[in-house]
Amino acid sequence: MQILIEASALPGRACGPDSDFPGFENVHVGIQRKDRPGELLGLHPGDAPAASWTLECTAKATADGVEVSGPYIQNRLGGRFVYLSWGTVDEAGLFSMFRRAKLMFSDIEPEVLEAAARSGRLTGRLGLTDAKGQPLCGRVRPPAIFWSAGAGSGEARTG
Repeated sequence: MQILIEASALPGRACGPDSDFPGFENVHVGIQRKDRPGELLGLHPGDAPAASWTLECTAKATADGVEVSGPYIQNRLGGRFVYLSWGTVDEAGLFSMFRRAKLMFSDIEPEVLEAAARSGRLTGRLGLTDAKGQPLCGRVRPPAIFWSAGAGSGEARTG
């Protein structure tokens, strides 16, 4: 199965300080590899008009529903998820993470996840700027993310 993450409304390459945020320059976002915070897929600058990632994974039906696994699928207490990692990139190209957003599979309607496993495609669409104008972080739940499965008019959707 493929998971397509489509992001819009990025916060900008420079994010000023706030009460719980010191502010950063040269901000970028990417998908964190499982158990390897320093390995990122598809690093995009924070001022890009949009960002997208395609993750190859395995979807297996279990007694508890569809279990998704793959190199970019985290598996911790509380379930499986994808990390969107925010960080700065220095002159040498070194990424230093400062916050993450968590896209939980348990927040996807079971019918949508089952349809995605059958069709081979799960799509999540979200904006990446929070209410304060900063990079989106924490657990991202519908309606902040819109999940759909399949293609065409028979798409199963949640969000």
